[in-house]
Amino acid sequence: LVMTLNDNVDDKVKEKWINEQNELKKKLITTDKFDFQVDDNESKWKNLSLIGGVDLSFYKNDEEHALASLVVLSYPDLDVVHTKMKKVKLIEPYICGFLAFREVAHHVELIHELKKENPKLMPQIIFVDGSGIHHHRGFGLASHIGVLADIPTIGIAKKLLCLDGITLETHKPLIEKALINAGDTFPLKNNSGKLLGCAMRGTSKSKLPVFVSIGHRISYDSAVDLTKNVFKHKIPEPIRQADLLSRDEIRKVE
Repeated sequence: LVMTLNDNVDDKVKEKWINEQNELKKKLITTDKFDFQVDDNESKWKNLSLIGGVDLSFYKNDEEHALASLVVLSYPDLDVVHTKMKKVKLIEPYICGFLAFREVAHHVELIHELKKENPKLMPQIIFVDGSGIHHHRGFGLASHIGVLADIPTIGIAKKLLCLDGITLETHKPLIEKALINAGDTFPLKNNSGKLLGCAMRGTSKSKLPVFVSIGHRISYDSAVDLTKNVFKHKIPEPIRQADLLSRDEIRKVE
């Protein structure tokens, strides 16, 4: 499946959102800036112990409400150590390229609440169900969350976002050919040659790739390297657990 830009939105609203994205983008950091110590002589992730995942699940036949979830996992064991959920009201419509304005406030609120209530369980890096710099203006949901919450983030998309020379027609066969084994990647570059992210095969059993991009305060190489280490199934475990948590909770009330 593929994502394309939907122009069905008021031009003034779109202009306001674009301006906000461009202003926040000035604070975007695409190099490693972690709060934990990185030892060049050891594994890069030696001092990483907690990683997070955020997701939003929707109630059946209800376009106004959703369940936002934040899951904290141990690293490298990938065991769930903390969960946090909140039913939220969605004010803005979903417009491809502007997903953050529908979801970001709810995710950031959960992150800030966890930091206040139980700072020892704050994740050091958060995986986001959405793109980072692989985005129409280089500032997707993962980057938006990272900048507002001032935390390293990695964007994980389940569909190929087509833009600036990246098309399903040209890239699907190339990706299928390149992704043979678990951990295989295929770089995604725009028409000017800028590296936006990559397609990645999570496990030997997962045929469909995920699309990894820098969110905030992490380099491309580090984002790819860490993402390879957090698969148990076809979706990175932090996002998979956040999705399972919210979907299970919704099923209880439906």
